[in-house]
Amino acid sequence: MSGRDPDRRRALLDAADRVILREGPEASMAAIAAEAGITKPILYRHFGDKSGLYEALADRHVRTVIAQLRPGFAASGPRPGFAASGPRPGFAASDLRPGSAEPATDLRGRARTTITVYLDLISANRNLYRFLFHRASAEDTRMRSHMTALVRSLGEELGGVLAAERVVPEPVRAQVLGHAFVGMVQSTGDWWLEHPEVDRAEVVEGLVDVIVAAVAHRSGRASHTAGRG
Repeated sequence: MSGRDPDRRRALLDAADRVILREGPEASMAAIAAEAGITKPILYRHFGDKSGLYEALADRHVRTVIAQLRPGFAASGPRPGFAASGPRPGFAASDLRPGSAEPATDLRGRARTTITVYLDLISANRNLYRFLFHRASAEDTRMRSHMTALVRSLGEELGGVLAAERVVPEPVRAQVLGHAFVGMVQSTGDWWLEHPEVDRAEVVEGLVDVIVAAVAHRSGRASHTAGRG
């Protein structure tokens, strides 16, 4: 059987998901191999090495999260969803609380929807989140660079949407805010997972307030300058 067989790779990633969800971010490669019924060298062979396995898991789950968030960026669009070949462990639309992914058209509503979806997904998959963002990224520099690139791409995409929809007309400022908003939400979500006593709604509204204030600040200055002219 080829080491690049997509069905076999998918089955191995499923095994990794099950072990990480069950054992947490400290899940060992030996346990993942045992779950798949193979040895560690054979497990690595399918992905090149341990870094390749980490990156495959990141692509599977971080891209799924991005797919869930993307509809919230737009003023209108379908409810977030992710097409898959069948049920599997990990981030999925089924993790969202009722009503958390309803589309909204105003900036505050869109920010609230997107942030709520994100927090729902990471709270429903804490072990996977911590494995990818803490364990794997901390111990593997290639994985850390890969994760950084994935998060950066989301910031770039959000900045593009802010500029294209004239929410933030200046392209450079739109990119700055896109990256800032993504980083702020990711960092705050990380903190929130460590403080489950804090109500999710309070976290969401605090983040939304910052986003709306940052966008409105420049718009208010522009209007004031135009009025003086």
